[in-house]
Amino acid sequence: MTDERTSGGHRLGIDIGGTFTDLVLAAPDGAIVTRKVPSTPDNYSRGIVDGVQALLEQTGIAPADIVEVVHATTVAANTILEGKGARTALLTTKGFRDVLEMRRLRIPELYNLAYRKPPPLVPRRNRFEVDERVGAGGDIRRAMDDEEVRAIAAILRAREIEAVAVCFIHAYANPDHERRAAAILREELDPGVYICHSADVLPEIREYERTSTLVVNAHVGPVVERYLGTLTAELAAVGVRAPLRVMQSGGGITTVGGAIRKPAHIVESGPAAGVMASARLAREGGYGNVISLDMGGTTAKAALIEDGEPVKTAEYEVGAGINISSRLIKGGGYAIKLPFIDVSEIGAGGGSIVAVDDFDRLSVGPQSAGAEPGPVCYGRGGTEPTLTDALLVLGHLNPRHLAGGELQIDRERAERALHDKVAKRLGRTTEEAALGVLAISVATMTRAVKAVSTYRGRDPRDFALLMFGGNGPVVGAAIADALDIGRVIAPTAPGVFSALGLLFSTSEYDFSRTLTGDVVDAYETLELEATRTLIDDGHPAGEIEITRFADMRYVGQAYELTVRVPGARPDLEHLAVAFADEHRRTYGHAADDPVQLVNVRVVARTRARNGGPPPPNGHANGRAGVRDVVFAGHGTRPTPILHRASLAGGAEGPLIVEEYDSTCVVPPGWHARLDDLGNIELTRPGR
Repeated sequence: MTDERTSGGHRLGIDIGGTFTDLVLAAPDGAIVTRKVPSTPDNYSRGIVDGVQALLEQTGIAPADIVEVVHATTVAANTILEGKGARTALLTTKGFRDVLEMRRLRIPELYNLAYRKPPPLVPRRNRFEVDERVGAGGDIRRAMDDEEVRAIAAILRAREIEAVAVCFIHAYANPDHERRAAAILREELDPGVYICHSADVLPEIREYERTSTLVVNAHVGPVVERYLGTLTAELAAVGVRAPLRVMQSGGGITTVGGAIRKPAHIVESGPAAGVMASARLAREGGYGNVISLDMGGTTAKAALIEDGEPVKTAEYEVGAGINISSRLIKGGGYAIKLPFIDVSEIGAGGGSIVAVDDFDRLSVGPQSAGAEPGPVCYGRGGTEPTLTDALLVLGHLNPRHLAGGELQIDRERAERALHDKVAKRLGRTTEEAALGVLAISVATMTRAVKAVSTYRGRDPRDFALLMFGGNGPVVGAAIADALDIGRVIAPTAPGVFSALGLLFSTSEYDFSRTLTGDVVDAYETLELEATRTLIDDGHPAGEIEITRFADMRYVGQAYELTVRVPGARPDLEHLAVAFADEHRRTYGHAADDPVQLVNVRVVARTRARNGGPPPPNGHANGRAGVRDVVFAGHGTRPTPILHRASLAGGAEGPLIVEEYDSTCVVPPGWHARLDDLGNIELTRPGR
C-alpha cells in the first residue's frame, strides 16, 4: 500500500558505504534512476547532497517533487568504532557501579592470555550510585532521595557531561525512580545534554545487557542528533524538505525523532537495508531460502533468509571490529540487547588492501583503501594494491571505466602496483598473484556465509546465494563454487540494491517488556504503545499490523529463544511446543523440562508498499564486445561482454554482464538467464 503522505511524488533512498554513497530515486510509476558518488568520510552529508544535486540535474525534477527520503547510516556504529562518542555519565543503583566492568564471562579469543576487554564507554569516575532500590516484583524497597540526584547533577554540570544514562535495578518492573531521576536531570542540566533511561529503551531483565544497551544509546545520542540535524538542514538548503526516515537495525524505518530518542536501534542501519531488499526479492521471486551477501568496497555482509523472512537476533555487540555472527563468539564489543537482523560481517571488499608480510604470506584486508584514496586503479593517490586492482588485472572489470564512465580506470597502474608489491615479492607472475588475491578473498567471504548457515546447522547448498553491492556479482559464482552452492542471483540494480531496499521498507517498531504480571494485560499494553507510536508518526490506524512474540526458555536456563504467538490469547501449551521446535532447530536438541515465558514482545509495522522490483538498469557500462579474461582453473578465455537484456534467452559462460552500478561475472561451467523479475540467475548443470 502506498503511503498517502508520499503518493504522487518521487521517493529517494540513500545508503552510505565505505567507498561509494548510493542513491536511488523512484518515480510514482515505479521507474528508478540510480547514482553512485564517492563517499565523503570527513562529512558524509556533503557526499549525500552532492549525489542529490547530481540526480536532480540528471532527471530534471524539482527538489519539491521529492516527497520522502529514506536513509541508511553507519554514523552510530562508526561513532563507537572510532571512539568519538559523547562524554557520557551513568546513574545506577547503589552497589551496581561496576556492572560495565564485570560484563559477562565471555572471552572472544579463548587462548589469548594477553586479551584485554574493551574499556567501558563510561569511565568509573563518571558512574554514580543512587541509594534507591526497587524489588524484582516492582515494590519500592528504598525510596529515592531527589536531593541526591540534584547533587549528582551539579557534578555532571561541572564536568561538562554531554549525555547521561539512568539505569536502576529492576526498573523494568517499576520505572518510577528512573523517570523521576531523568526528569530532575532535565531540570538541572543544560537543555543540550542528552538524557535517557532504561525503562524507555529496554525494559527487560539482565542488568549488564540493559545497562550496556542504555550506555550505547546515550554515548551515540548527541552524535546521531547532530548528524541527522545537519543532514536535514543541508537537504533543505538545496530544496529537499521531504520527511527524512532512517533505517533501523531490525529492518524497519523510523522518523528522525525516533532515531534520536533511541539511536541504539540504528547502530546497524546500513546492513539492514540490503537484507530487507533480499527478503522481498526472495518472496516475490519464489526463491524462499536465500543467503544474502552484500559486498561493497570495504566489507562483505552475509545474512540468512528463510521462507522469505530474515533471521534476527536480540544478542549483538558493537565495537568489536569485524563481526562473525555466532552465539558462541561474544565478549569482544559492547552488548546491545535489541532486535537486529543477524548479519555476519567480514573485512573483504573491493578496496581491501593486498599485502605480503615478512614471511612472504599473502593477505587481503581487513584494512581498506576506502573512498580516499581508493584502489590504485582509481588514480586518486592510492599506492597499495587492492582486490579491485587484482580483478582488473584478471579482466573481470572494465579496463577503462566504471559507473557508466564517471570513474576512469588506470589498468596499467594497477598491474604495476600488483607486480611490484606482490608478484615480485612472491616470485610469481602478476596474473598468478591476482589469482591468489581472488582465492584468498573468496575464502574469507565463505567464512561470512558459513557463519550464518553452517554454524547454525543450515546447509548452504540448500540456499540460493543472492549477491549484490558493487562487487558482489563479480565474485558470486566463485564463492558458490567454494561452497558447492548451485544457484546465484544478481538482482536488478545490484550495486545500489541496499538503497533500493530502503524504498520498499516499512515503518516498524519493536516493543518488549519482562513479564511481571498478567500476560494478556502485558500484550495489550505493548500493543497500545506500539499503535500510538505509529499513529504519532503519521500512519493511519488501519494500516498498522501487530505481531506478537514471546521470549521463552527452560526454567533455569540463562538465555531465551523467541517464538511467534498466534491468535489473540497466548496458549502456553502451544508456545511450549513451538519453543521446543525452535530450541531443536537452533541447538540440535530439546528437553522435557518446564518452559518459562520471560519477555512479551510485539512488532508493529505498516503494511508493505506495493510495487515490485524495478526494470533492469538503463545505464550501460561500456560497449558489448569481447576481452580476454583469466578464470581460476580455466586459464585465459576470450569472453563476451554483454548487457543484462542479452540474457533473456539464456547463455553459457564464460561471459560478463556490465552495468552502470556493478559487473556480473559468469565463469565457464555456469549458465545465466533472466528470471521473470529481471534478475540474473546463475546455475550449474547437475546442481
